[in-house]
Amino acid sequence: MKYSTMSYTFSKQEEHFDLKKMLEFTAKHMDGIDFVRLHGREPEELRKMADDHGVDVVCHTFFAKKLVSANPEEQQEGIDDCKRGIEAAVTLGAPVVMIPTPGQKDLDRNQLRQRWISGLKLVMPLAEDAGVALSIENFPGDKSPFVLADDYLEAQSAVPGLKLTFDSGNAGSGEDPAESFSRCAPHVVHAHFKDWLVSEQPQEGYRPMLDGRYYRSALIGEGDIDNRSCLKAMQEAGYDGYINIEYEYNDYDPFEATRRAVEYLHGLE
Repeated sequence: MKYSTMSYTFSKQEEHFDLKKMLEFTAKHMDGIDFVRLHGREPEELRKMADDHGVDVVCHTFFAKKLVSANPEEQQEGIDDCKRGIEAAVTLGAPVVMIPTPGQKDLDRNQLRQRWISGLKLVMPLAEDAGVALSIENFPGDKSPFVLADDYLEAQSAVPGLKLTFDSGNAGSGEDPAESFSRCAPHVVHAHFKDWLVSEQPQEGYRPMLDGRYYRSALIGEGDIDNRSCLKAMQEAGYDGYINIEYEYNDYDPFEATRRAVEYLHGLE
């Protein structure tokens, strides 16, 4: 498998975030990088930095929360955000873009999914014209519109060409991640691996998920997600894309967390 640095894993711990060091690490230990946002830089500058370090940009992740607004003017702002994100991906040389799809407290997850579908229909032509794959991910949370394979496949049916960035941990918060991947495999263009500690009861630092249980971020290999079966399903499907290493807790700095996770996953292959 090919493993990619997720810049979010590094930027989340601000005291450790240094673009140059992250790219040096990526060049030495990883197969590519997913720039989650632009980190205050112009895409041309990030592209040059990546090129100077011999690092391939394999995905660009950006946010477009207003894409689901019921207000036409606000929705247009979301479309404009997508246009800028897609243009940035072209400059970065990223073949895939991903738009996170968080839940909203004031909307049922099924209603919100319909709003995302409507918005994504408007954005798809922009991605097609630019020659990049437009993807969403399984996003965690009991209000998230996209957790299950059925959630994504409903959107893919309504928006032909919409791809999936498969997240093993997020899928695992609602159903078996290996089965979820297998059902979506023909549409998966990128992936995230993460892990969770799971509790049957509420605990401080744990968040409610779609399966009715409570989850807290853990390093890949130190939580309760069945990453072994998920990797096997990906291998059997012939998945040849990249897998981001995602880590959201602070037991390890991002360099150590990413190194440990990749070593663990290689041991499962």
